[in-house]
Parts: sequence; structure tokens; C-alpha cells
Amino acid sequence: MFKKLEAVAEKYDELTRLLADPSVSADHLKYQKYSKERSDIEDVVKHYRSYKDLLGQIKEAEEISQDKSADPELRQMAEAELKELSPRIQQTEQDLRLMLVPKDPRDDKNIFLEIRAGAGGDEAGLFAAELFRMYSRYAEKKRWKLTLLDMSTTGVGGAKEIVAQIQGKGVFSRLKYDSGVHRVQRVPATESSGRIHTSTVTVAVIPEAEDVDVQIEQKDLRIDTYCSSGPGGQSVNTTYSAVRITHIPTGEVVACQDERSQLKNRNKAMKILMSRLLEKERARLDAEAAKDRKAQVGSGDRSEKIRTYNFPQSRVTDHRVGISLYKIDAVMDGDIDEFIDALAAQDNADRLKNL
Repeated sequence: MFKKLEAVAEKYDELTRLLADPSVSADHLKYQKYSKERSDIEDVVKHYRSYKDLLGQIKEAEEISQDKSADPELRQMAEAELKELSPRIQQTEQDLRLMLVPKDPRDDKNIFLEIRAGAGGDEAGLFAAELFRMYSRYAEKKRWKLTLLDMSTTGVGGAKEIVAQIQGKGVFSRLKYDSGVHRVQRVPATESSGRIHTSTVTVAVIPEAEDVDVQIEQKDLRIDTYCSSGPGGQSVNTTYSAVRITHIPTGEVVACQDERSQLKNRNKAMKILMSRLLEKERARLDAEAAKDRKAQVGSGDRSEKIRTYNFPQSRVTDHRVGISLYKIDAVMDGDIDEFIDALAAQDNADRLKNL
């Protein structure tokens, strides 16, 4: 690890020298390239040099504390310094290890959030709508932009399916752990006997694909237009602005009706389709790579139960990290960072083992 860190530090110094070169400063593209390269490794180098400074302080304090001829008061101060420096060096080393874990290249991408009612009838639909509100509130707190793209409602105020786009800094890095089955346990409003029902909702968090990521042949698409059924004014419901795209080889169907313009809806639907197809391919490759090893945090597969929301006990439990929070109202209002932080920490720890 330290050979790698030393090489990174040497690279940083070389880039610093290059950026001070007048010939490089005159070349805008080259200067921009070197600036980005140095910026990408700056935190690692700072932590590494801080680590080396701490090692030097520890060595000096050890020499004083072990020197029998040294002043007793000075030796006592050195021993106290060692007690203070020991946890700091351990934490700095751990931080360095985490910095060397390869970053998920998708972490900075925007996402498509897909929520679908599962088992449980009307109650599942109601909870799907509540989960959408939870993520909407979370996005609001993070100052991300959420756009509702498509929604299929039930007659009791619930939702069969919701598709939304969330844009902002680090969206996928935070929400990627929420793909899976979310289970709710509570007494439905329509239940006269007071029995607790269990319902499920599936959540898919799909990183937005770039045009270069996926190539789709036009002959493989069937595109239908229809009148939008949602709110949005008179023209929305009277023009064929809503778009449904079917990818014939896979049977994947995407609908979008949030815009008044058919062209805008078509472009958004294509973006969702590309993202779904890319995610399917990534899941296939991940499944192949995972045949000989157990997934540590959870595969994100939609069949995997990841979290239970128990309303009578005011409890929310994440089954992958074994954390239960007894504040269901706060969680449903978008307070989900404790779960995400724990999952991210476990993910980093597991990737460190494989480093």
C-alpha cells in the first residue's frame, strides 16, 4: 500500500512542476488535464503526508520515552504524546486505505427511481406512494432535482408504478443501496378487525446512461403515442404527447408523459430505456462475477428483502446491516441517512477486504 502511496505522491509533485511550466500554462487543454489529474489525487497525497508526519512524531516520542538519561518530565510528556498519537495514526491509515478503494464510476450519475407496488393489493399501492414521498423529501433535503416522469395510480390514492428522475451531486452514490424489496407491516385503514397486514414494494435505483453507453437499433423499437392522463392543463389531455417505447428484443416497455412536448417525452423515455438496458447488462456481469463469492452488502436484486417498515412498533429495520430505528415518522419524512451511512461503511469495509 505504501509503495502505491509513494508513487501517487511522486505523481502529484510531477504534476505540480508541470503546471508551473510556462509552456503548459499556454496550452489550455494540457493545463486543464494536468489540473484535474492533480486535483483527483490531492486528498490522498495530503493524508499520506500527514500520516508520514505522524509517524515521525511517534518515532521521536518513542526515542525520548525510551531514553533512560532523558529528563523524567520530558519522558512523561513523550509517553502522553504517544497515547494521543496512536489512535490518530490508526484513523489516518484507515482513511488512506479507503481512499485507495476504487471508486464506483457510476457514483456521480443521476438516477431513474422506479417504485412498483408488489404483494398486498391496495395497501401495497398506498405504501408505494408513501415511499415516493419519502424519497422526494430526501431529495429536497439534499437539494437534488426530482422530476416525476410517469405514474400509474390506484383508486384509493396509491400508485401501481412510479418513475422519476433525480438529478444532483452524488445521487447514485447515496441511493444505490435502496434497490430491493421494501416490506411494510401495519393495520390498513380498511381493516375493521385490526389485523396487521404485510405488503411489499419494489424499488429500483438505475444510474442514468450516457448515449455512448448503450447502442439501440431503431428497428428494435416500437413507439406508440397517446393522450396523457395526468394533471398538467387542457392541452396535456387532448394531444398525443405521451410516449410509450417498447424494446422488441427484450420486451422492455417505458412510458413518459410529464412533458407537453411529444419530442421531450420521447427523449426522456429513450434515456430511461437506455439506463434500464445498461443496468440489466451490468447486473448480468455482476451475477457472473459473483458466482464464486457471496455478496457482502446485498446485490441490489429486486427479489431481495432489504428493509421492513413496522408501523405498530414505529420501527424501521435494514436487514443487511441489522440496524433498527424506532422513528418511523422521521424516516418516512426522508430521514434515511443513518441507513445509507451504515450501508456505505459496510460496502467500503468489504471492498477493502478484496483490495
